Formats: sequence, C-alpha cells, structure tokens
Amino acid sequence: MEENLPNGYTSIGYPLAIIVIYCGRGEVASEEVFEWLFSQQKILVAGSTIARLMDDIVSHEFEQERGHVASSVECYIKQYDVSKEEAHAELNKLVEKLWRDINEELLRPLEAPMPALKTILNKVRVMDLLYKDEDTYMDSKTIMKELLTYILVHPVPS
Repeated sequence: MEENLPNGYTSIGYPLAIIVIYCGRGEVASEEVFEWLFSQQKILVAGSTIARLMDDIVSHEFEQERGHVASSVECYIKQYDVSKEEAHAELNKLVEKLWRDINEELLRPLEAPMPALKTILNKVRVMDLLYKDEDTYMDSKTIMKELLTYILVHPVPS
C-alpha cells in the first residue's frame, strides 16, 4: 500500500488535470500558484489520493477481470490478508481522513488564493460524484447520463 498510493497519486491524472484547469484561469494562474502546485501541497495530494482510492474501490472487480494492474484494493487485501469488504471499509476510512485533510487546508491560512483552492476542491467533488457508489465514469448506464441530461439538455432557467 505504501508503494501503491504514491503511484496512484500520479496515475489518476488528477495533478495534471488541475494544472490544465489553472492554465485557463486568468490571474488566478500566477507563477506563484504554479510553484505552489508543483510543491505537492497536502490538499492536492489528498484530492488525488481520494480520486485514486474511490476509482479503485468501485472498479476493482471490473479491472481485475480485464487483467489490469493491481489496484489499491488488491494491494490492501494482499498486504493485510483481509477480505475485499474489509479492504473497502478501510480504504473508505482513508478517504474520509483525506477529506478532513482537504477541509483543514481550506480552513487555515495558506499560500494560495482561495479561487485556486476552490478549483482543487471542485475537482475532488467531481471525482466524488463519479465514483461515490459506482463507476459512473466508465459505465454509461448509470445515473450520470441522467444528471448530464439535466445539466446540458434541460438546464434550470436563470
């Protein structure tokens, strides 16, 4: 697990996505903010790890059928000799702890401006929506299709 989590942090693509989002953010995307991002801040690491763990939890069986690389779930099961259900429970506890880390970072003074922090928070919220109870990113027959229809086809009038 200790070796898998740092790899998962990078493989999820979350840090790169945040950097790409910042590129279009105008004055929020200052040189200082990019330097801050590249220093692997706690909020960014927590957000990336949440995305990786939630993805691994909901897609574990499907990924194993495909012969994919070991997920966080698989690593946890093998390292601690536990069942899949126990691994899910422990990884969900870790996700909760990481959410507390994000909240702490948002509540205390930081080096980054609040709009930059909100970008990271909103990206984690999207990951939470995509992977909360099922893999709505990979499976088009989930509630995500309905949610996108409400947003894009039938938006609330302003």
